[in-house]
Amino acid sequence: MEIVQKIRWGILGLGGIAHKFANDLNLVENAEITAVASRSVDKAQGFGEQYNSKYTFGNYYDLFNCQDVDVIYIATPHTSHKEWSIKAMNHGKHVLCEKPMGMKRSDVVEMISVAKKNRVFLMEALWSRFNPTLKKVKELVEIGEIGELGYVHADFAFYALDRPEEGRVLNPNLGGGSLYDIGIYPIFLSYLLLGKPEKILSSSKFYKTGIEIQTSMIFEYPNAQAVLYSGLTSESKMEAEISGSNGTIFLYPRWHAAKGYSLKKDGLTQNFDMPTDGNGYTYEIEEVNTCLQEGKLQSELWTHQNSLDLAELLETVRLQNGITFPFEQ
Repeated sequence: MEIVQKIRWGILGLGGIAHKFANDLNLVENAEITAVASRSVDKAQGFGEQYNSKYTFGNYYDLFNCQDVDVIYIATPHTSHKEWSIKAMNHGKHVLCEKPMGMKRSDVVEMISVAKKNRVFLMEALWSRFNPTLKKVKELVEIGEIGELGYVHADFAFYALDRPEEGRVLNPNLGGGSLYDIGIYPIFLSYLLLGKPEKILSSSKFYKTGIEIQTSMIFEYPNAQAVLYSGLTSESKMEAEISGSNGTIFLYPRWHAAKGYSLKKDGLTQNFDMPTDGNGYTYEIEEVNTCLQEGKLQSELWTHQNSLDLAELLETVRLQNGITFPFEQ
């Protein structure tokens, strides 16, 4: 029996999402957490002990210089994704960068250029792309199971106005607001199923800290519309609706991490449960591992071009509504 070497992972930035990711990384057979890095030695040691990491570092450069690490997961706030991804790649490391990959399309262009120059793998951690339910639903749409696709509705919202203003979500200095944190998901779903729209209509509302807290969008396509929403002022149902000429698919809430779907067709509704492993990050981890083992420098399921397109759509909505951040002035 062939023995496949485990892919050795490093994690940079040890906040909430890194905990979920590390938990799932330990569920993947051909992966192991080799090193974790934080600006706090104590935080790194605590995290490393919790998830059985071989090395713990109190600064990021020690992680970059660790010869036992193959790929680094970048889990810092949005605003520093580009900086640390580029530094990791310039040290010869493969990178899985948490979404959004950059704050602007030009950031993503630069990151891809650095990846190509260093001949390293780079992927945006858009984990929903690898969710089994979303993969299945994309297939169903493509084979015409619900006829010609005419309407997509997707929302993502939670109440966050009671959170500390210095925290990531409400702080403009950390790239806060709903669009880049959660609006990216509805935009992604429309793009996944319908591609780039011909026209975008959008409207945003703002909070006292200057961040955007509600954004509604209509994506216009030749024969379809997508109605999309993100917000921090209330919860929303988060059941995505994908409707065609012959039927409708509903993604179970919360649809971006769906564990099944229902198909309404010919007067009948069928439910299909598709439970996920762990927190749902195992599938993107397995995709990265497969790509690295096959010597690929990008994923065919979420390519560099896909990340560029998504960044362009986000930037279009930003420009339409005057969404700016202090660090860009």
